[in-house]
Amino acid sequence: MIRVMLVDDQELIRTGLHTIVDSHDELTVVAEAADGYAATSLLETTEVDVVLMDIRMPGIDGVETTKRIRATRTPAQLRILVLTTFDQDENVLAALRAGADGFLSKGAGPAELTTGILRVALGEHALSANAVHALVDHVTDGMNRPADPAVAALFSALTPRELEVVEAIVRGSSNADIATEMFLSPYTVKTHANRAMMKVGAHDRAQLVSLAVQAGIQP
Repeated sequence: MIRVMLVDDQELIRTGLHTIVDSHDELTVVAEAADGYAATSLLETTEVDVVLMDIRMPGIDGVETTKRIRATRTPAQLRILVLTTFDQDENVLAALRAGADGFLSKGAGPAELTTGILRVALGEHALSANAVHALVDHVTDGMNRPADPAVAALFSALTPRELEVVEAIVRGSSNADIATEMFLSPYTVKTHANRAMMKVGAHDRAQLVSLAVQAGIQP
């Protein structure tokens, strides 16, 4: 059973999230917090696998809370999935740079939400299509810029299949979506994605998207 902590300053939102998470057979809510201070305090005494957290909260926001959690817990020890109603690129980037493992919109349906939790719990990154598009917009400033030859050269080392996977990731597709589209297993897709990240020097999926766009790969 995957143990989930909910962090949101709105009780009504937490109640709704609690209902959705607990309705899944593999998930259970073990703690709730109304702000980052309470969340970091609860983590000292509560065993948690995934923190599901709002990015906009009074006191310390989700980005700062993520930084504080990462100061004591590595991704291997605890996963962090950020939720927000704002699909602004600075929020996406700040959360991921702080150490979040995924970013979903509060408008996500129950299936997308529970799937996102399961994915980060398994060690993957969960990025909604909106989050990926925000990353792309940030890198390109909303314009079609010419590819950076030096960055494009990094991607020339990818196999055709690895490049296909990267293109799908830039479009915002999950590993499961890519697996269905390409008639591969999710494990094989993850392997291709990891090899692509290693070849181009990307530390995570978000950086892979950023580099791909700089290389001229568009969604």
